[in-house]
Amino acid sequence: MSTKTVVTAVINGNETTMACDNRMSLLDALREVAGLTGAKEGCLSGDCGACSVILNGKLVDSCLVLAAEVDGATIETVEGLAQGPTLHPLQKAFLQDAALQCGICTPGFLVAAKALLDRNPNPSDHEIRYWLAGNLCRCTGYDKILHAVKNAAAELRASTK
Repeated sequence: MSTKTVVTAVINGNETTMACDNRMSLLDALREVAGLTGAKEGCLSGDCGACSVILNGKLVDSCLVLAAEVDGATIETVEGLAQGPTLHPLQKAFLQDAALQCGICTPGFLVAAKALLDRNPNPSDHEIRYWLAGNLCRCTGYDKILHAVKNAAAELRASTK
């Protein structure tokens, strides 16, 4: 018999309370309890990055974190990028640069790129490739993703001037 743990976290700026099975991953809690289906289930071993979220300012694979561990945490998911109907510069760049195809990896790449740009608003190509190395894509290849991140970084820097 499994027991439930009540977890309260700030998810995308909103305080959210979830009753989660003690063995439930954060990925499953986000998808099944909170109804946030942007993070995708890929490998369930932390190798693909499809389930990436930002947990207390750190990029993590949500499939490797227990939901019971995030009580009191701040979590950012791909759903938190857009501000209402206004897309985040990363989302716009991914669309404009055709940096997505099937969409399974896209949320993870977007969240990972946001975590990078939060830390470094002007990353080199090498830094972008290194930072996104934990995210795998089987459809597009990585050049379009690299260009999209660079273009979004430039837009974000221009908007803060």
